[in-house]
Amino acid sequence: MSLRHALLGLLYEGPASGYDLMKLFEISLDNVWAATQSQLYGELGRLAAAGLIEVVAEGPRGRKEYALTEPGLVELRHWLTKVEPERVRRSDMLLRVFFLGTVDPAQASAYLARQGAVAAEQHERLSQIRPLTEGPEQVSIYGRLALEWGLRASVMEQEWAEWAAREIETFATAEATRDTRATPDAQDGRKAQDTQDEHDERGERDGEGERDGQPRGEHTTDAEHPDPGRETPEAGKATADR
Repeated sequence: MSLRHALLGLLYEGPASGYDLMKLFEISLDNVWAATQSQLYGELGRLAAAGLIEVVAEGPRGRKEYALTEPGLVELRHWLTKVEPERVRRSDMLLRVFFLGTVDPAQASAYLARQGAVAAEQHERLSQIRPLTEGPEQVSIYGRLALEWGLRASVMEQEWAEWAAREIETFATAEATRDTRATPDAQDGRKAQDTQDEHDERGERDGEGERDGQPRGEHTTDAEHPDPGRETPEAGKATADR
């Protein structure tokens, strides 16, 4: 949307002065496309020079009343039906959300709480101008559609901010739990358990060696532990002599 087409649309309702148009902006279009007084009057001059609007009356103190011309109406309808709306993808508020991990969880939650409060304020402000969209004029009828979008969007943003704050709290709690498990005392406890496990494992291996008849680490010879069923050379010789 551009300021040029916003003014053409407002003048479709009928002739108006720059002051009248500024007042209309403040209670309607300012919620979707803000404009300063200098911007508005400058654009009126350019529209008049392009033949899209014309001065139909002049009053005291340089007051001018403008009306939409036929070329202006053609331009307005072309913009409405042939020109694809710009899809703005930039959001300063959401860009900051991506980097909330660089601050403390409490600061991140406070930021989100502030965004929720801003959304609530926006919803309240829009609710107050709802009566202005209840007239029979075209700008009131279709303005009500735009207003409803703003009301619903502000509620959604508030609910999102509350949900996001809860998500950060859950994440921070989980992080704190992991940090507690990683404290020196906890690490010492794990080391002690590892030492005990090692000791138990050695004990099991020594027990297996003793059950086999040979303690772990000791090597015996046939002379030290002769096999009762095996005949030695000396015993064979004694038997032959007899």
